[in-house]
Amino acid sequence: MLEKERTNRQGSEAPIEKDASGWIAKNSGLIATHVAVLLFGLVGLFAKVVALPAIILVLGRTFFSSAFLGAYLAVKRQKFALKTRGDYVLIIFAGIILAIHWTSFMQSIQVSTVAVGTLTLATFPLFSAVLEPLLFHEKMRASDIVCALVMLGGVTCIVDDFSLEGSMAQGVLWGLLSAFTYALLSLANRKFSSGYPASLVSFYEQATATVVLLPALFVLKPSFTALDIGMLAIMGIVFTAIAHTLFIGGLRTVKVRTAGIITGLESVYGVVAALLFLGEIPGVREVIGGAVILAVALYSTLASTRSN
Repeated sequence: MLEKERTNRQGSEAPIEKDASGWIAKNSGLIATHVAVLLFGLVGLFAKVVALPAIILVLGRTFFSSAFLGAYLAVKRQKFALKTRGDYVLIIFAGIILAIHWTSFMQSIQVSTVAVGTLTLATFPLFSAVLEPLLFHEKMRASDIVCALVMLGGVTCIVDDFSLEGSMAQGVLWGLLSAFTYALLSLANRKFSSGYPASLVSFYEQATATVVLLPALFVLKPSFTALDIGMLAIMGIVFTAIAHTLFIGGLRTVKVRTAGIITGLESVYGVVAALLFLGEIPGVREVIGGAVILAVALYSTLASTRSN
């Protein structure tokens, strides 16, 4: 009797495990995107913890990340050559955009707060909703526009001081620049995601960003402590090389607009992390705005799962 019950139990568990593994395999792109966004959401802490200029933070980030990715690709014996000259031009352009994106993001946080930097970055879908259909000749869906506008409403709810004279306004402007360049970068990554490994795309973009930002090291001449270097290495390898590769890989099956909505979770993670580690306590407006962003991201994820 016991043996029969055990057999029946094992038989009933098998379909559940099969369904779970099947769901994971089917939605691996969405899962990779969510994990990447979680790591991205914690990056803002480095802008507050490491006492270095934003541009130097990004230089250290791209240096360690590109070095790690280069070693990883070499071990895998991945070919570094791209297919066409046009791909080299586009990926160099993407690397320059990446340097601007990350520098403006870090600058936004340094002049204001983690919440402002991450939440203004969440306006990225507004730019993607317009740019993606134009560049890829796709139909613009009303639902994408509505989701992006609702998310913008959540951001507006959180950021309540738009005086152009204050640090809050400066943070918002830097954050909007970061959001716009993020949209451009994601569209370029979509072009590459179908033809190249995500790690190779990340390597070229971040190596380009390192070269572009390198002159700042000789102009600003910052001083580094051992702790600073360690923090930059962690930010570059874990929160950049791995996270960026996951995000680009997710774009193979997830549209940029959907990924952009999911990226709204980055601001929620950032606000929560700032509360736990920096003591930046969010007010009622931050909580309401964060809830709006979370709801839109959840809706977009479920809609993408159904379409898959």
